[in-house]
Amino acid sequence: MKFEFPLIEAKLVRRYKRFLADVILSDGSETTVHCPNTGSMLGCNEPGSTVWLLPVENPTRKYPLGWELVEVNQSVLVGINTGRSNNLVAEALEHGLIGELTGFTSIRREVKITGTRSRIDFLLSEHETEPDCYLEVKNVTASVDNGNCCAFFPDAVSIRATRHVEELTERVEAGQRGALCFCVQRADVEYVVPADEIDPAYGKALRKAVEIGVEVYALGATVTSQSVTLERRLPVRLDGKY
Repeated sequence: MKFEFPLIEAKLVRRYKRFLADVILSDGSETTVHCPNTGSMLGCNEPGSTVWLLPVENPTRKYPLGWELVEVNQSVLVGINTGRSNNLVAEALEHGLIGELTGFTSIRREVKITGTRSRIDFLLSEHETEPDCYLEVKNVTASVDNGNCCAFFPDAVSIRATRHVEELTERVEAGQRGALCFCVQRADVEYVVPADEIDPAYGKALRKAVEIGVEVYALGATVTSQSVTLERRLPVRLDGKY
């Protein structure tokens, strides 16, 4: 996925009200930009961090710059725009990065799950031998480095994420396939774990889902100031050890 326009480098002053951030541009001026991430952005919103912004050609938009990347650990770029994750996974599916999810001739997005208030990110169907597969995507940015860089999800308590896992479990119990894909928008991660210390209910629901048959995948990205691309499979460790 290539960015639509060249990104603008800036320094982060603060992130606040979930959807807003103040930054200092290269000319020294301070401005407010849109933050397309509703999570806590743990480890990715430190004041003084170098960030990259995307200009938006929309005259009706209040904030003409959107926050896309942040540099962490002095050299690692992280994609913080959660709105990118579904497109990134769509590209990965198209290129067969998850072999277990190939062979479906129909891939639909944002499909309502019957009997619930939710929509699934992807519904994969029309496979010669496999039942339909409901695929949910979760964007991952948080990590910890204890010798082996480990990403974790969620970075804050998420009742919604737990509900999504439970709905995937129900799909599997109904005879369909359910899958979860962690979209890790950073290149320094070696594996992914559920963040039990942050949201134990999510970790419990995820482990139950896997026991019943929900498939869990993780994909790691190469991130530059020109593009973000999911390029490698990552293990998901359910032992919760960082």
